[in-house]
Amino acid sequence: MVRQGMHQMAEAAQLPGLHGLISAGDASGGDSAATIRRALNAVRSHLGMEVAYVSEFVDNRSVFREVDAPGQEARIKVGDSHSLDDVYCRHILEGRLPELIPDTAAEPLALSLPITGAVPIGAHMSVPIRLPNGRLYGMFCCLGFLADASLNKRDLQMMKVFAEMTAFEIGREADAADRAAAKRARVTAVMEQDQLTIAYQPIWDIETGRPVGLECLSRFSATPIRPPDIWFAEAAEAGLGIELEVFAIRKALAALPSLPDDVYVAVNASPETMLSEPFLAALDGMPMDRIVLEITEHARISDYKALSAVLTPLRHRGARLAVDDTGSGYSGLHHILQLRPDIIKLDRGLIQGIDGDTARQALASALMGFARETDGVIIAEGVETPEELATLRALGVGLVQGYLLGRPLPLDRTQALFAQAAEARRA
Repeated sequence: MVRQGMHQMAEAAQLPGLHGLISAGDASGGDSAATIRRALNAVRSHLGMEVAYVSEFVDNRSVFREVDAPGQEARIKVGDSHSLDDVYCRHILEGRLPELIPDTAAEPLALSLPITGAVPIGAHMSVPIRLPNGRLYGMFCCLGFLADASLNKRDLQMMKVFAEMTAFEIGREADAADRAAAKRARVTAVMEQDQLTIAYQPIWDIETGRPVGLECLSRFSATPIRPPDIWFAEAAEAGLGIELEVFAIRKALAALPSLPDDVYVAVNASPETMLSEPFLAALDGMPMDRIVLEITEHARISDYKALSAVLTPLRHRGARLAVDDTGSGYSGLHHILQLRPDIIKLDRGLIQGIDGDTARQALASALMGFARETDGVIIAEGVETPEELATLRALGVGLVQGYLLGRPLPLDRTQALFAQAAEARRA
């Protein structure tokens, strides 16, 4: 509706080229600052004046946010500011000066302000910028060094069109900034208020019936209630993706001393996190032979060489690399070929219904053959039925995880699980 009104006003003002300028800022996520600069240039050029600018009111000052003043940079530039007591803005807003002043010499109040002679200001036009939420942002202004009797109400109407367009662009940027700040605040609160816990899902050896490892899964108690992947995606959007992932990894690894020495933990990390210093710091001093680093098939890797350069020393120290969700798309196969992981995890999408699907069985067998040739190991995840488990056993899969065998558990119940397994072995 705002944009529709702007176009209608443009038609009323009958200004050639105005539609094109407004449309230049129509695309969502466009460069609002560039659109505003084009607006200032269009207004200044159309009116034949020397200076056009957008100001913001900050702490009783008028701050120049965008300026179009070719050759006048010494007089006015972005970032300059003046007290509202010394400029026209407040007087215009409060009705003591008109928005349109063809000749400042005809306005005693304007003549009394030192800035009029200092610039100098011979003609002046200024209209308020009100954001879509109603907040007064500042002013859209244009001035000439000499008086100009040709300026009229039609010119003022044209400026109001551009001021409304500017308000829309500023409002859009402000809304985006508010949303980004809210995301950062939510993610920061998760870490500062310790609203993330770890659930441990056991990974079982089919032949021995023993849990040999644990996949560490994040659980959030923060609001809004939503899946972990949404929280991590929002953290990445807010520029806190690495911080949140490392926070979760540290919490997961903290459980190692309270788990059996022959049990490993698998932690998930994005390629960006694996390439970061905080990630390496989180692994410093840890028993690497008890840690599996999982990278999801869906993760985009732009530089395999850089990632391998980081992972190779960790793998030499005993860490193992796993590619998660294999079988759900092409990228997982590419990850496998480029990174040569120690563990290939077959995705639930491949495991579901494998007992009655020869194509799924053939793909699983092919991946098992690849793993054998590259000294890797296969883990089938998402096992939910006895029939799926039996088929995987027949295919020769040795490690499995899924709801049929054990749901993700908090640490205390995970410790109890291992205690029961140890008791069963002794019996």
